[in-house]
Amino acid sequence: MFYILILWCLTKKFYLRHENCNLTLYITMRKLFFLTLCLSILVCSSVDAKTAPGTFTAGKGTFLLNGKPFVVKAAEIHYPRIPQPYWEHRIQMCKALGMNTICIYIFWNIHEQKEGVFDWSGNNNVAEFCRLAQKHGMYVIVRPGPYVCAEWEMGGLPWWLLKKKDIRLREQDPYFMERVKIFEQEVGKQLAPLTIQNGGPIIMVQVENEYGSYGKDKPYVSEIRDCLRSVGFDKVTLFQCDWSSNFLNNGLDDLVWTMNFGTGANIDDQFRKLKEVRPDAPLMCSEFWSGWFDKWGGKHETRNSKAMVSGLQEMLDKNISFSLYMTHGGTSFGHWAGANSPGFAPDVTSYDYDAPINEYGQATPKYTELREMLQKYTDKKLPSVPKPMPITTVPAFQFTEFAPLFENLTAAIETTDIKTMEEFDQGWGSILYTTTLPNIHKPSKLHIPDGHDYVQVFIDGKYIGALDRRNGDKDLVLPSCRRGSQLEILVEAMGRINFGRAIKDFKGIVGNVELTITIDGNEFTASLKHWRTHLIPDTYEQTQKQVYKPLLTSKPRFRGDRIPGYYKATFRVKKPADTFLNFETFGKGLVYVNGHGLGRIWEIGPQQTLYCPGCWLKKGDNEIVVLDIIGPNEAKSEGLDHPIIDKLQKSEPPIHRKPGENLKLDGETPIAVGQFQSGNGWQEVKFSAPQTGRYVLLEALNNHNGDEYACIAELYLLDENGERLSREPWRISYADSENISSGNQAGDKIYDLQESTYWSTVKGVQFPHHIIIDLGKVRTVTALQYLPRMESTVPGAIKDYRIFVKKDKFKL
Repeated sequence: MFYILILWCLTKKFYLRHENCNLTLYITMRKLFFLTLCLSILVCSSVDAKTAPGTFTAGKGTFLLNGKPFVVKAAEIHYPRIPQPYWEHRIQMCKALGMNTICIYIFWNIHEQKEGVFDWSGNNNVAEFCRLAQKHGMYVIVRPGPYVCAEWEMGGLPWWLLKKKDIRLREQDPYFMERVKIFEQEVGKQLAPLTIQNGGPIIMVQVENEYGSYGKDKPYVSEIRDCLRSVGFDKVTLFQCDWSSNFLNNGLDDLVWTMNFGTGANIDDQFRKLKEVRPDAPLMCSEFWSGWFDKWGGKHETRNSKAMVSGLQEMLDKNISFSLYMTHGGTSFGHWAGANSPGFAPDVTSYDYDAPINEYGQATPKYTELREMLQKYTDKKLPSVPKPMPITTVPAFQFTEFAPLFENLTAAIETTDIKTMEEFDQGWGSILYTTTLPNIHKPSKLHIPDGHDYVQVFIDGKYIGALDRRNGDKDLVLPSCRRGSQLEILVEAMGRINFGRAIKDFKGIVGNVELTITIDGNEFTASLKHWRTHLIPDTYEQTQKQVYKPLLTSKPRFRGDRIPGYYKATFRVKKPADTFLNFETFGKGLVYVNGHGLGRIWEIGPQQTLYCPGCWLKKGDNEIVVLDIIGPNEAKSEGLDHPIIDKLQKSEPPIHRKPGENLKLDGETPIAVGQFQSGNGWQEVKFSAPQTGRYVLLEALNNHNGDEYACIAELYLLDENGERLSREPWRISYADSENISSGNQAGDKIYDLQESTYWSTVKGVQFPHHIIIDLGKVRTVTALQYLPRMESTVPGAIKDYRIFVKKDKFKL
């Protein structure tokens, strides 16, 4: 019967007549059948590719893909840092490099920017991203947090969690866990159908992220694991990542354990402890750091390509899987760049990361070198490298319209006490606090202990000064002024801290603002009250609400000719293509092009241009708006054919030794003298008795390698209970030598919570070497913990040492 039907179809004609016209259309059923048959074959093939179930498990000493040994060669890339039209190109670049897997975070805060409102469309369509990976024969590793770090705003957690001021983040706080489970349910809806067991590309899912750097809390990590299983990830392989020094603190018996470490690390040492406790487990470095991220005011970070390639080759030779973080970094568009901690070190917009594929998707020399090595580990010829996206220049143009910031304010909100940005239901942007001053007959001190993050102070429209959270600035001297003068405090929020306990990072002014006046030799301090607050949200819609006027008719107000406000222009493009807009003449703020947030700018550098994807441009006129909270020296820009991400504009290098300073230790008595062991790993010096002081000095007298420089990856101090002191208030008050010319190896690297970064003195500067830590206040300490560099040769490993502790500053 079936064959008769087919023959009938092949011999008949099918007539179609449109009811509104006299035209008769017909096609032969032979053609219709052939077309239908071909379409059916294509559909069936597509369905088979997506629905054929598979397996991925941890076997004895290796991962097993559909029962066969499999080495994961993963490329970490982040979908929100790549414009959606470029996703496929970047995936193909990873495929051509020799990778077989794509590794991604899921960024909670970009999907749920407002509580209860989820967005999985456009650039947030992570399911489509995974399908594109599968289209090109790539597997996917998903890391859904809820915390991701990634140098991303608040580590991926939504800012609105902070509206509950007593919330405990990344703990079993009832409200936090309630919101986590709602978010992960949404992730499950999007991605659970795409696990390998369902015919999709997802082979592994991560539970939390580097929790050992945050705390010890197995019940919390267990609840996250259970949550992921409940939303559809119950059959897929679950894993957790951490550092070799802390992975046992939170390691769960039923999860795969992976290690994170960077270029140059001693690979055998990184897996030594894991091999001891799980001798038959497959080994994987889930983050092998190809480079590093940049911070505002710091030197552009780079890492050696040969060390990266040799490290990956060593792992492949030892059957160790890896994920290269980052293979392509991309851009933290808009306000999404985070900030590192301890202290406050905001990240630049570019997430180039010195990765093999640069910020704008082109292959670097690192890419070529790595591709040549990876080709040796496959019997198939790697795909051709995709052509790079076209790049264009834009002729220099002037900004022609201007909306003065202080003349275009939202309605004031009156409160008795000062409030944070979150208390006004604002997530990002700036905020202006205004109050009335009493008579001030003499210069006085304004104390803002927690201005988050860049604070500018004005009185009656006159600029007084700025406080920069990066530097720990808290005080300004106010001039004499009459009763009724208006104190205006403009605060720009930069990225929330994304690492460590400080991720609970409120914006605006946190706490009180105090005024200290001296009368007849006596100081009187009072908290200022009765504030009028204006909100300045970071949105494109806000830029469109401004009242613009021709720029040339505007008069300067605050810093000479530098006027805070919105600057608007149009620039012409003959053919849309990628370009790099130059903002060297601007001050500090944010940029929008055709409604797209390109990111933050700041004249201090090292980043001076912003990457503008060609897919966001159009032929002809393109709108650009810059909110500059300082004001430009000159309101102009141009589009370059290359980025500038390595140009600092600072008069003094960021080192911790002022000109003419020389440490004097005459009469000082060390509280500990000894010798560190050679080799990798943590070492501890226990003091003979508890010591009380605020300043701790470590003196290195020589090193184990016999050369002239000293290095420290991390330092901790233990309190009277044997617990590690919080390093949030720490500052480096002195370091005799810091290598910032050939790398970012300043003294503050010893407490940056990153074991792969380190303080290094400059080669050629002779021993002894000294570094002094200001603990922030007097503390009792009982021991010092020291971590040398991670490389197998342990460069700069300190041998003989002396340790000093004092309540008062050391003499310089």
